[in-house]
This record gives sequence, C-alpha cells and structure tokens, in this order.
Amino acid sequence: MKRIVYFAIVLLGIGFVQTGKAQVNVSINVGSQPLWGPVGHSYARYYYIPEIDVYYDVVHRRYTYYQGNRWVTKSKLPGRYKKFNLYRTYKVVLNDRNPWQHHRTHRTSYSRYANNYSQVVLRDARRDREYRRDDYKRDDRRHDAKRKYNKKENKRKHNNGRGNRR
Repeated sequence: MKRIVYFAIVLLGIGFVQTGKAQVNVSINVGSQPLWGPVGHSYARYYYIPEIDVYYDVVHRRYTYYQGNRWVTKSKLPGRYKKFNLYRTYKVVLNDRNPWQHHRTHRTSYSRYANNYSQVVLRDARRDREYRRDDYKRDDRRHDAKRKYNKKENKRKHNNGRGNRR
C-alpha cells in the first residue's frame, strides 16, 4: 500500500513540474570594424596599410606583416611601429582570402596612399555627426542672441494686427 501511495505522489509531482525556460542572448561583434577603420564600407575582411606594408584581419583582429623571410600574423604590431597612429594613416579595404599573397600588386597599386592623411575614420565620422547637430543648435542660439530687440516690431507681433490698444 505504501508503494502505491508513494508512486501516486511521484506521478502527481511530475505532473505539476514545469520545464524551465531560459532566454540567453549573447551578442558578440565578430568582424566589427575598429574605430580607426575607414568610413563607407559595410563589410571589410582586411585592411591594407600602405604606409607600413601591413595587413589587418578585421574578423580575427590580427596583423600580418613581413618579418625576416616570411609573413607573420600576430595580435600586435611589432615594436618598430609602437608610435604609429592607425587613426591617421590611410587604409585600403580588401576582401581577398589571403591578400598578402598578392602583396606586390597591392604595393604597386596603393603605394600612392602611403602618406595620405585625408581618410575619414569611423571614430571621427561619429563625432562629426554629433558636432554637426550641436553646431546647428549653437548657430540657432547665436542667431537668436544677435537679433536685437525692436520695440515696434515686438508690439506688432503681440497685437497681431489689431492696431494700437490702450
């Protein structure tokens, strides 16, 4: 008899138990462009930096450069580029599989950009949009502040064309 009661309790317990539902949201920006990347590209696999002959892998966030007699891939630039400013230099977007295999072609095609510092980067483009909005607001305030108070004009606005009331 005890077995039947225990069995019934277990069955009832199982009937009332609900499965747990969990929502897990993992957001990893794999392949997102760094803030020093150029503006205007929705997708970029590699950047070629002609000033220092280095390739940057956007997805894996690693640099590939020629050292000794072979191409080396590392997460940081070598010490000789310690003071190199990635925000300032020109970057060429390449979507080849292993772009360093065509390095001669890239070097001849893009060497003219080696000392070109006119490229807008993502960081500056975001700032520029914010500055434009702020400047627009500031210009309106300046314009309002420069407008002189004119007694006659003000009187006309408030009377709405009803004439002089006293």
